Amino acid sequence: MSSVAAETPAVAAPVNPRSRVILASLVGTTIEFYDFYVYATAAVLVFPHLFFPKGNDETALLASFAVFGAAMIARPLGAIFFGHLGDKRGRKITLVGALLTMGVATFLIGLLPTYPVAGWTAPALLVLLRLAQGFALGGEWSGAALVATENAPQGKRAIFGTFPQLGAPLGFIIANGLFLVIAALLPSADPSRPSDEFLAWGWRIPFLFSAVMVIVGLWVRLSLVESTAFEKTLRAGRVHKLPLAAVVRAYWKELILGTFYMLATYVLFYLMTTFSLSYGRAPVDGALPGLGYDYKTFVLMMIAGVVFFGIFTLVSGPWADRWGRRRTLIRVTIAIVVFGLLWVPMLAAGFVGVMAWLILGFALMGMTFGPMGALLPELFPANVRYTGSGISYNVSSILGAAVAPFIAVALWSAGGGSPFLVGLYLSAMAVLTLIALLIGRETKDVDIEA
Repeated sequence: MSSVAAETPAVAAPVNPRSRVILASLVGTTIEFYDFYVYATAAVLVFPHLFFPKGNDETALLASFAVFGAAMIARPLGAIFFGHLGDKRGRKITLVGALLTMGVATFLIGLLPTYPVAGWTAPALLVLLRLAQGFALGGEWSGAALVATENAPQGKRAIFGTFPQLGAPLGFIIANGLFLVIAALLPSADPSRPSDEFLAWGWRIPFLFSAVMVIVGLWVRLSLVESTAFEKTLRAGRVHKLPLAAVVRAYWKELILGTFYMLATYVLFYLMTTFSLSYGRAPVDGALPGLGYDYKTFVLMMIAGVVFFGIFTLVSGPWADRWGRRRTLIRVTIAIVVFGLLWVPMLAAGFVGVMAWLILGFALMGMTFGPMGALLPELFPANVRYTGSGISYNVSSILGAAVAPFIAVALWSAGGGSPFLVGLYLSAMAVLTLIALLIGRETKDVDIEA
């Protein structure tokens, strides 16, 4: 009598459905960028009036931008902290922690006392919570990008990598759309200043609303399982005790290149979102001359431009998968250099010129930002990928975003209200990015699980 041994099929490891990967990477970054944009809008519209002593309007605006930039300093620290957890403990738990930190900080900003009530305690608390926002965002982006790219089908990493990037335009539209609705419900007789009701309590609503969005984000992210790339690293015993030391020692060149890859993106990003809101609303005959649009009109114009941000973020993915990340970004970066030199003639051409400026600036933003979701993670192996991509992305935020609005206002003032020097600043930063791209290598075909 012979017996046949029954073969027991191996149990396949659970995987993340593609729809869940897209939703988890998109929802989380949308919430994170929403929180960031809510602050960015308030930094122009509200905080100069409420959180600093009355006096020189330009000084108050610069102080508000300085607090805005303070968060960028905390971002590399967040990248190191969350990167350490993400490379040692996994992507899922780290993403949940980053989202919770950002949501709590944003909600608490909505509860802060103002300067007339609490004196210097008010801006001190604002700085503290702003640092918490930056710390959280330092760990959010790289985790979301890794979820997208490490779970992407073969040959479609750049396409999947655009979905966390899409959170930026979506967060902008939701945040500014909500501010716009509140401003419409609490109208002001003075178009250059929000109404008393808006300043008294209306501005708090977008910050408090963050709690609802965080709950949705947590629900999506808690359903994820770890990526194959991280699980293979774990099983092979290749997890580093100190991922930061490992990435600095072995991949310092990639850290530097990744930082400069992002430089033009960050400068363009914050000039088109934060500085443009100040410049667009400034009176034509003011101390710092601007375009003279009222808040509602200019925000609607910006939202129209941001639609192109979203469209070209998605378009950039197939381009980067077909032509390569480096080749695509070299072309886009050259276009950014030219765009910076065209600010004066475009902004002097009336409504049509200003609208073209917004559309072109945001379209270029999508084209340069989209491929970064794949490019930065591909620079590093799986066991230091969270730390490496996070540090590059967030150190660049100091060189670009932290100082961009501040430098832009200073150049705006030095130019007597002309945007020429601001545009020239953008072109100069784009040249540095272009040099880095020419030095760097193509990453399109790297093994993401190595």
